[in-house]
Amino acid sequence: MLFHSTVRKELARSFGASLVVLVTIVMTMTLIRTLSLANRGTVNPEEVMMVMGYTVLGYLPTILSLSLFIAIVGTLSRMYRDSEMVIWFSAGRGLSSLLRPLFGFAWPVLAVTGLLALVIWPWANQQTQDLKDRYGKRGDLERVAPGQFQESASGRRVFFLDKDSPDNKSGKNIFISSLERDRETVTSARSGHVETIGDDQFLLLNNGQRLENSLKGEGLRISEFQEHGTRVREGSAGAAEESPAKVRSTLALVRAARTPVNLGELAWRLGLALAGINFVLLAITVSSVNPRVGRSGNLVFALFAFIVYFNLLNLGQSWIASRRIGFVAFLLLVHGGTFLLASLWLARQHNGWAFSRLLRLTRRRAA
Repeated sequence: MLFHSTVRKELARSFGASLVVLVTIVMTMTLIRTLSLANRGTVNPEEVMMVMGYTVLGYLPTILSLSLFIAIVGTLSRMYRDSEMVIWFSAGRGLSSLLRPLFGFAWPVLAVTGLLALVIWPWANQQTQDLKDRYGKRGDLERVAPGQFQESASGRRVFFLDKDSPDNKSGKNIFISSLERDRETVTSARSGHVETIGDDQFLLLNNGQRLENSLKGEGLRISEFQEHGTRVREGSAGAAEESPAKVRSTLALVRAARTPVNLGELAWRLGLALAGINFVLLAITVSSVNPRVGRSGNLVFALFAFIVYFNLLNLGQSWIASRRIGFVAFLLLVHGGTFLLASLWLARQHNGWAFSRLLRLTRRRAA
């Protein structure tokens, strides 16, 4: 039909433009945030682009939903403003006739959004977490950069090598400050190199001085050495910590124990998939514009509705995790309530219902 093809073509152009703009904005913000993490030593500087890519991939469900919402609101608002909707209405096409072309255009986007929220989101979080953990668990010597003070993984040791050092396996003018139990030690040496003994790594220092300060007030001791060895990495690895809920697959969350944290994460993922349907209905209802009145108020209200809905998803996840509300109750209250409200609002606009008219009819019947 001419009506359906016209609406879909304009929706495609608006959706593509909105998607490009939003992805560009999110990539810029994510790049700045990732560079900040790399500067603080949380992320490997060589893996900034990978971390940024995984992060943007995790944000794609929200970006697609917002792009679809903006495309529908922008397209229908323009049709109202240019009086095209009046022409379609006079031809016998009501607001309910928009549901078929809109959902015909939106269903691939909704399907991709659900796939990203349920499958890609935890996978991207897992990849990002693995990159951070691998970089965070690297050995103390791997953290050393010539000419810079570097802290160890435990935070109880600080290393420094001269800028003229060829690598982090050997160097000159070495400085080490460590805190062990009740003793603070400062060691300096003219040179040093790394040797592996068994599964452990040792830093062998030559021609240096060692200063030990007891934190119990036992005094200060200074000693000089020709050769001194200190262990910088142990071969045994610590026990793996339990992975957070956001990196677990949706199937794993369903099979796992029904803890509040797991249910909160599952409700958030399902909410992203269900919210897309409600956004289509809300976009139809908030797009009506009076051509004689400015359109800014309409667009501001539409953006406000999206922000409120999305914040409710985050708030609901927190409430479920803290046992303030149940999993099923939240889904019915937020998503079911929004669907019912949007459907009633659409029916009111389609049928021309008005509270003043209903009130007059009620008064006449009463009279």
